[in-house]
Amino acid sequence: MTPTVLQKQMTAAVLHGREDLKIEQVAVPALAADEVLVQVKVALTCGTDLKVWKRGYHQRMIVPPAVFGHELAGIVAAVGPEAARTGARVGMRVVPANSAPCNVCPFCLRGQQNLCEDLLFNNGAYAEYIRIPGRIVRENMLEIPDHVSFLDAAMVEPLACVLRGAAETGVGAGESAVVIGCGPIGLAFVRVLSDRGVQVIALGKRESQLRAAERLGASAAFDVSTLADPIDAVRRLTPGGYGVDAAIEAVGSPTTWQWAVQMARRGGLVNLFGGCPRGVPVQFDPTALHYSEITLKSTFHHTPAFIRDALDHIARGRITARDFITGEIPLDELPRTFEHLKHRNGELKTAVIFP
Repeated sequence: MTPTVLQKQMTAAVLHGREDLKIEQVAVPALAADEVLVQVKVALTCGTDLKVWKRGYHQRMIVPPAVFGHELAGIVAAVGPEAARTGARVGMRVVPANSAPCNVCPFCLRGQQNLCEDLLFNNGAYAEYIRIPGRIVRENMLEIPDHVSFLDAAMVEPLACVLRGAAETGVGAGESAVVIGCGPIGLAFVRVLSDRGVQVIALGKRESQLRAAERLGASAAFDVSTLADPIDAVRRLTPGGYGVDAAIEAVGSPTTWQWAVQMARRGGLVNLFGGCPRGVPVQFDPTALHYSEITLKSTFHHTPAFIRDALDHIARGRITARDFITGEIPLDELPRTFEHLKHRNGELKTAVIFP
């Protein structure tokens, strides 16, 4: 199909290295036959992008200098001839995921597409236009329903990760869970689990985030900096003080990983959702794992099925962006925003809004 994009240059946020982000004019990406060009309408900040900005790279996702960002929604601006056969069309409102599996490796064939040996990542959301690789067009680019806003649709990728985490945890109505960490991911867990009838206890550090946890369904929310013993505080809220049925760690630190194990009841499950930095040792009491039969799990990334489930949740109004977006900015303010987010001032997600 004939591209509607006539300009050759676009404005983009380019990561050059550690905490070195610049707004620049770069070339609009050229398309292969099976690819699509999307005009970005909304891009969201996230904890992964903050980590990439701090470190200056991501081993699997981005090598500087490069445009980065991966949570977005927009409008198809140009379609390669092969991509058109998938149903992609100019003017189509879409949410493209940030990855797609190969569907042929042993992990994909086991239904573990998130562990794909050739998982294809895509970055470049912080720009006027983004190229969507053919595999993502085929596997993980969805049309946005007419009644869903770009802002809400941009929540699909992080929500898909949370929905998969909730499914892997397996806790349900009438059971209890603690969510450690009240950032966007932790709060999404609070919303999803409480919506399923789970009694959720939330632990965080910011008053604004704790109040958000309560609004999203937490039965109790504690500031861990005010607790002498967070483990005891959680256990005291469970029948007999036995502990929660499931503990979800959404911070990514050795201390909170250890808390999660000690908050779970005998026979309970711990989902170590927040990833600790590579090489950081974590110690667990082996008697707690063995004699209490606690199950440890980790949930990484999403799969195409959960991308679709996430859009369905959003389309039905079960998750809305207003619960997670604490600011809106134009693209040129993004470098200052990352400097601000570096100090963790209690903000959740910031939406970069394009005209």
